[in-house]
Amino acid sequence: MDLLGALESLRRPLERELFPLAVGEAEADRRALRELTGQLDDYLLPRLRALDAPLLAVVGGSTGAGKSTLVNSLVGADVAEPGVLRPTTLVPTLVVSPADRPWFLGQNVLPGLSRATGGGPGALRVVDSPALGAGLALLDAPDIDSVVTANRELAAQLLAAADLWLFVTTAARYADEVPWGFLRSARERSTALAVVLDRAPPEAVEPVSRDLTRLLAENGLEGTRLFTVPEAALPDEKARLPASSVEPISTWLTGLASDAAERSRVVRQTLSGALDSLAVRVPSLADAVERQQTAFDGLRSIVAGAYAGGMADFDEGMRDGSLLRGEVLARWQDFIGTGDLMRSLESRVGWLRDRIVGFFTGRVPEAQLRDALESGVEALIRGAADGAAERALEGWSAAPGGPGLLDRLGAVESARLGRASADLGKRAEAAVRGWQEYVLDLVREEGAERRTTARVASFSVNGAGLLLMLAVFASTGGLTGIEVGIAGGTSVLSQKLLEAVFGDQAVRTLTVRAREDLRERVRGLLDEESGRFLTQLESMEPPRGTADGLRAAARRIRDHRAELPSTAGDTGTAGDTGTAGDTGTTGDAGSSADAGTAMTAELPAPHLDAPGTEPPARPGPDARRAGDRDGPGERS
Repeated sequence: MDLLGALESLRRPLERELFPLAVGEAEADRRALRELTGQLDDYLLPRLRALDAPLLAVVGGSTGAGKSTLVNSLVGADVAEPGVLRPTTLVPTLVVSPADRPWFLGQNVLPGLSRATGGGPGALRVVDSPALGAGLALLDAPDIDSVVTANRELAAQLLAAADLWLFVTTAARYADEVPWGFLRSARERSTALAVVLDRAPPEAVEPVSRDLTRLLAENGLEGTRLFTVPEAALPDEKARLPASSVEPISTWLTGLASDAAERSRVVRQTLSGALDSLAVRVPSLADAVERQQTAFDGLRSIVAGAYAGGMADFDEGMRDGSLLRGEVLARWQDFIGTGDLMRSLESRVGWLRDRIVGFFTGRVPEAQLRDALESGVEALIRGAADGAAERALEGWSAAPGGPGLLDRLGAVESARLGRASADLGKRAEAAVRGWQEYVLDLVREEGAERRTTARVASFSVNGAGLLLMLAVFASTGGLTGIEVGIAGGTSVLSQKLLEAVFGDQAVRTLTVRAREDLRERVRGLLDEESGRFLTQLESMEPPRGTADGLRAAARRIRDHRAELPSTAGDTGTAGDTGTAGDTGTTGDAGSSADAGTAMTAELPAPHLDAPGTEPPARPGPDARRAGDRDGPGERS
C-alpha cells in the first residue's frame, strides 16, 4: 500500500460519528476529529494527488488586523471586502491567477466549499487577478477570533488546508493569546509560515518588531520570516495601502510564484509536517474512541444485568406461588372449596380423582382454568419486563455517557424505554399459548405408553395437561394464611393426581421439561425487550475495531512516509539564508525589498530546512511544554 492509499485507509473510518457519548473530553475529541478529517479532505489527500499543483497561501489573523486591506493592496485591486464592521470577512475570498483558475474552481482544494463569484454562506469566492503570478493563490480567511463561531471554525479549516500561512497581526494585538495558539499549531505541524506586523506606528516598528521576534523564539518559531507594514493614513476603510508599504511582501510572493523549486520546497515542508503530526493525532484519537467503546460496553452491561434481574423476577414468581392467586385460585375454589381438601387427600385420592374428572368434563369448563393460568403467566412476564426496563433506564441515567444518550433520545423515547413495549402483551400471549401446546404435547407423548393410556383417558389430555401446568408452580412461598392451604393444596393435589397417572419419576421429568420450556420462551421475550436498549446503542456505537484500525492506518502512513518525493529545491542550502532575527529582515521594509527574487530563499529557515541540516535550538518554556525539543523544522 502506498502513502496515498495509507491516507485513504485512515480517512475511511472517520466517515461516521465516533464520539456520540459525553464521556471524558468528548467535545475536544469531536473537535480533533473534525480537524483531522478536514485536513485530510482539504489538504493532505488533494496535495498528495497533485504535488505540483499551485501553492495556496492563506492570509489569516485576528479581527481588525487588516487582512483584506493587505490582500487588496498586494494584488492592486479591490478583490476582498474590508470595512469597519466586525466580522468583516464573512465569505473567504480566493485570489488566483487566470492561469490557475480552472484548478481552483474544481474540487481539488477545499472540496466541501462550493465555488462562487459573488459569494454566499458555505461558499468560496474565487476572483481572478492578473497581478498574481501563476503557481500561487492568496486566500483571505475569516477572523480566527471572530465573534461568530462558524467563522472561527472556517478560519481554522482554511489554515489547515494551506501550504503557507501569511499570518497578520498588529502592534496592538500581537501579544494576544488566540493568535499564538494558531502559531504554535503551525510550529507543531512544521507549516511554512511568514508573519506580517501590520498597522505599526513608526515609533513602534523597532521595539514591537523586536518583542515580536522574541515571542516567536520563545514559542519555538525562531527564524520565522517577519514583515512590517507601517501604519498609514487611509482616506477610508476600503482604500489600499501605499505600494511601498507592501512591496517587500509583494516581491517575496512574486519570487515564490516564479520559482517552482521553492514552491515545491514549501509544499514538501508543510506536507511533511502534516503527515508527521498524524503520528500523535491519530493514536490520541484512537484512545478517545476506546473510551467511547468502554462507555458503550458499560451501558450494554447495565442492560444485561437489568434483564437478567427480570428473568430472576420471573423465576421467583414461578416459585413463590403468586401465580396461584386470583383467577386460578378462584377456579379451584369453585370446585374443591377451602374445607377438608388436605385432610382427605391421602385417603380419598380415588374419590378426588372422580371429582376432578367431573371438573374437567363439564362442572367447571377447563377453558376457564386454562385462560386464568394464561393470564397469570402473562402478568408475571409483563411485571418482570417492566421491572427490567425501569432498572435499565435508571442504570443508564447514572452511568458515564448515559445521561447524554437519554437527552439525545428525548423525554418521550426515554419514557418508552423505561417500561415494557406496547406489544409485549400480544407476544407474551402467543408465547404462553405456545407453551401450553407444548405441555399438551408432552402429555400426549407420555400418555402414548400402553400402561398410562387408560389413566390419561380418564382425565383427557387437556385435563392432564392443565394439571402438569399447575405442577410447574408447585411452591407456596409468599402466600399467607388460608391462601397457603388452598394454593398449596392446589399444587399438591395436581402433583398427586399426576403421579397416579404417570408415576412420580415421570411427573418430575415432565415438570422440569415444562418449566424449562416456559423459561426459555420468557427469556426470548426479555431478550427482545432488552433489544430496544441495545438497538439504541448499536445505532450510535462506532464499529468494533475502529481504534485498532486507526492505529494500524497510522503505522502504514509511517511505514510509507519515505515515499514522499524529494524536490528539486532540497539542496541543503535553505538553512544558510537570513532569519527573522537579522537586522535587515525584521521590519526594515527597504532592505527586505532589495532582496528581489532572492526573497524566496528567505522563507523561515526552521520551516524549510533541508534534509541533514541542523535547525537552531528552540529556546523558551512554551516550546519545551509542547514537547518539541529539536526546533520547528524537525519533523515530530
